[in-house]
Amino acid sequence: MLNSMTGFARETAETSFGLMTCEMRAVNHRYLDVQFRLPEELRAKELDLRNRIGESLKRGKVECSIYLKRGVNKNEELNINEALVAQIAARAAEISKLLPDSQPLDPVDVLRWPGVVGEPEIDTEPLFADSLALLEKTLRAMIDMRNSEGARIAGMIEARLVEILSIAASVRARMPAVLDAVRARQKERIEKLDVDADPARLETELALIAQKLDVDEELDRLDSHVSEVRAALAGDEPVGRRLDFLMQELNREANTLGSKSADSETTKAAVDLKVLIEQMREQIQNVE
Repeated sequence: MLNSMTGFARETAETSFGLMTCEMRAVNHRYLDVQFRLPEELRAKELDLRNRIGESLKRGKVECSIYLKRGVNKNEELNINEALVAQIAARAAEISKLLPDSQPLDPVDVLRWPGVVGEPEIDTEPLFADSLALLEKTLRAMIDMRNSEGARIAGMIEARLVEILSIAASVRARMPAVLDAVRARQKERIEKLDVDADPARLETELALIAQKLDVDEELDRLDSHVSEVRAALAGDEPVGRRLDFLMQELNREANTLGSKSADSETTKAAVDLKVLIEQMREQIQNVE
């Protein structure tokens, strides 16, 4: 099965610590590069989360963000930083002397001051268990999206392979007529020179010309490379790099076919092959 390297997923879950959200996006990359944005309480577990993603993905640049919106426990007493409150009150009193017309300090505003109300510590292990479960759910959703995109790419590639085989078969069928036309043109040129040519030498030269123009080997390799691409598409392992290499080999045969061309139809066939190969290559850049 062909997998794309691009994908996106976002999942949320209610936990005992509050509302947790996991967002994951991936784009193409030469290797697997995972970047995290985590709550401070999960920093120590980043390697474990990274390893979990590495078990399922082999290539791609992955950005994973986990957010936690802490819930409110009504039975939990507020932990007030009294020393900080005293400092705020002292400074507010000093400012009131300088600005006598200013409004008095609102206690609710003091509670909103960073660090005044301390949040209770979170037990890392239960939080990690919740985050891992949510990450796995998000990862599965993104993998489903990557698989769906991979299936679309595989269908596009297969359609181009069918066209490549059709063009190769057409060139192969026309080659005898092309070589006959080349032989006829060479003989006609010699006749116009009005010289006596050695028939044996003439046949030898014509045979050498036909050998240089023969593209059976290139067409056979095109067929072979198409079979290799199809075998790669049918496998279960990541094949992006192998497919990229096969595109180079297909392009090499198309170039050779064009250089050996003896007529405009063969030249057009070589150009059409290169267009099809480039279309596949562009899509394969996104394949895992």
